[in-house]
Amino acid sequence: MFFSARRSWLDALYERSYRMQMGEVHLPGLDLYMVNKPSLVKQVMDTHAEAFPKSNLLGEALKPLLGESIFTTSGEQWRKQRSMMDPAFAQARLNVAFPVMQAAVADMLKRLAVLPDGAEYDLEVEMTHVTADIIFRTIFSVPMEGADAKRIFTEFARFQAIAPRLLLPSIYGLRWLVWPWDVWRSRRSAAAIRGLLGQLIRPRFDAHRAGKPSDTTDILQSFLDAKDEATGEGFGFDELLDQVAMLFLAGHETSASALTWASYLIANAPDIQERMHQEVVMHLADRQPELSDMRYLDLVRNVFRETLRLFPPVGFMARQSSAVCPMHKKEIEKGATVVVSPWLMQRHRDLWEEPDAFKPERYNNDASRESLKQAYLPFGMGPRVCMGAAFALQEATLILASLVRHYKISALPGHEPQPVGRLTIRSANGVRLKLHRRKKGI
Repeated sequence: MFFSARRSWLDALYERSYRMQMGEVHLPGLDLYMVNKPSLVKQVMDTHAEAFPKSNLLGEALKPLLGESIFTTSGEQWRKQRSMMDPAFAQARLNVAFPVMQAAVADMLKRLAVLPDGAEYDLEVEMTHVTADIIFRTIFSVPMEGADAKRIFTEFARFQAIAPRLLLPSIYGLRWLVWPWDVWRSRRSAAAIRGLLGQLIRPRFDAHRAGKPSDTTDILQSFLDAKDEATGEGFGFDELLDQVAMLFLAGHETSASALTWASYLIANAPDIQERMHQEVVMHLADRQPELSDMRYLDLVRNVFRETLRLFPPVGFMARQSSAVCPMHKKEIEKGATVVVSPWLMQRHRDLWEEPDAFKPERYNNDASRESLKQAYLPFGMGPRVCMGAAFALQEATLILASLVRHYKISALPGHEPQPVGRLTIRSANGVRLKLHRRKKGI
């Protein structure tokens, strides 16, 4: 099982995985349970979430970069951080997100404009760039330009490539298979990223602590202003750095993954892509999109939602049982790992009609209501649901609308992307497509 999954945890799945309600695997030093039954998922993720804190399996690989951020913490520490970040993030999103997204998307279109018409292109590269640019601008109020910003981008890509090689041996109790070279490279990249982010944060942190006023309304400012209700204290510098690093990683990697797969899906569904184009042209005509336009791009939004079902960026979420717990005729021991997999839940043969089909119309279909209610969780569920869900949906709608407005995306004959589960679900061989410029008004 280890050797079949060493490229990707998706390779360890079988067809029966998509029908089971609960499965178990016992490894050296690790008892692992996979729950697919909706009532069990709700128990683990929502109604009894406190009894199933976040597992440290993924945290081990990410902690050198993310430190004690809300991605890696649990219990009271997590609750304190989340209570400080939720209102800060919501305020920043409403105040500044859309103009920032518009500016980054305009730069994306400029980069694509230099490509020859009909050029073969790995769209994964551009989707990673534009989403990283958006979250960078949203946090710091500056575009992702210059040597330092590009180095942050490069080091993040390097860190993500190494992380699975550290994670998989830990899951299987085979830490001795981790190469010291990979550990060193991972820590070096994490230190470089944190150092560069720290250089951006430090002047504003010191100015804020000195009581200097600021008229900036970005996420960093909101985090600087956030206070713990119980103590009245704000984030310390290291805490702030942890949260910013987490937000940059989560804020661009997950969206880039989903947008890349969305581009591939519509390239292979030209009728849906053409309807998206017509929807965008009908509502926008020749003007620039505004925030109020996003609500009318129903098909564009549903294409992204359906992409999140078929290719959820986070394919599995690991929790740890805090006590002996009976579950589905089994007794889960204290300390056992309980995994909820959006990838399996959202393709489950007993929970969806045509589970592997790309059907954006299912989101306007009453017949899909129960499936969406009980088996759709690309942003998680319960108290740890992703606080950036609305941000991601707005960002994706704008990016996809801009792409189909200006380009016709077509599949490359003979190229079939191979999904691999690492930190997010990406393609092992890229996502190569052809971009054809549309004539104005057509």
